Amino acid sequence: MSSATGILKINLDAIASNWNFICAHAPKSEVGAVIKANAYSVGSSSVARILYEHGCRSFFVATLDEAIEVKKVIFGDAQIYILGGVRQGDEVIFVEENFIPVIYSLEMLNRWILCGVSLSVALRTAIKVDTGMSRFGIQVEEFLRELPRIAQEKNIKFQLLISHLACADEPSHELNLKQLNTFSNLAAKVKEIIPSVKLSLANSSGIFLGKEWQFDLVRPGAALYGINPQPTLKNPLRQTINLKLPVLQLKRMESDSSVGYSATNKVNKSSLLAIVAGGYADGIHRTLGSQPKGICCGFLVGAIGRVSMDATIFDVTNVLATEREIFENGIDVINDEITIDKLSSQNGSLGYEVLTSMGLRYQRHYVRD
Repeated sequence: MSSATGILKINLDAIASNWNFICAHAPKSEVGAVIKANAYSVGSSSVARILYEHGCRSFFVATLDEAIEVKKVIFGDAQIYILGGVRQGDEVIFVEENFIPVIYSLEMLNRWILCGVSLSVALRTAIKVDTGMSRFGIQVEEFLRELPRIAQEKNIKFQLLISHLACADEPSHELNLKQLNTFSNLAAKVKEIIPSVKLSLANSSGIFLGKEWQFDLVRPGAALYGINPQPTLKNPLRQTINLKLPVLQLKRMESDSSVGYSATNKVNKSSLLAIVAGGYADGIHRTLGSQPKGICCGFLVGAIGRVSMDATIFDVTNVLATEREIFENGIDVINDEITIDKLSSQNGSLGYEVLTSMGLRYQRHYVRD
């Protein structure tokens, strides 16, 4: 018996199609895949497996635990980069598992070098430089001061230089070009000393800024799952998920009544309410709107009253279907009509928020074309 609150249907072929579309859009670059946070909650193992089958060989996760899970489903010719770097005490595990840390501080770099010295090996290494986001990353000036030492260090193999774009989903933002110029100038200096180092700047939206931003390796994340990389333009990617909530109770109101906590809404006598499994503990909250919309038997319906932790109430009075049909169909809150992009636009949320809010209680059903 399942305790899941709803069915999250994930089309793996759509995800692979999006990866292949990006490959065609960046033909001179290797296309990796960001599958951190359980592949934005859709399932990192399943996503890694399908993308590996299609030729992806560079995977990016955030933590050591995530990397261990992904390694179970891909082969040794793939590389797993850990964006969260290597924490103190985990260095030997990284070496044993052949994981590549993305080093983002000098303190971390020094620890990693010492690990290489103690083991008498050259450790594969990625280094992240902050080119304008002021988040993770070694500052450009301090990186340049350390570059001669990094180039001479025999106990690390510096193989990837990366940075992260802050405003790539706004193509006209001046910071995009500023970051590109900073990264390009830095890359040229690195290449003079270590020609074999590969370069990576573009995230999902950055890939679509133009070939100048693509370099050797691009790192799509949200775009793989169908989020529009350029919100002002038509989405060229396939939708990948459908979220259906089961109806647990239908209630034909015997009198006028208030609905939900704080009695924020009222319904009239004879209104038909559907109480569905799925509340703010499952991601049914601000990212879907203060009162989410849904599709029931082909009819647009709206939630009424405050969303609860485990349940949401929809007014299905105007649905032209039998109660049995409503029970059997449930209510879709994300589908080809109510897309993640549409929800983001309407509710001031981000596609990332919508995806990563999907609760662990959902049954995840993987489908293929």
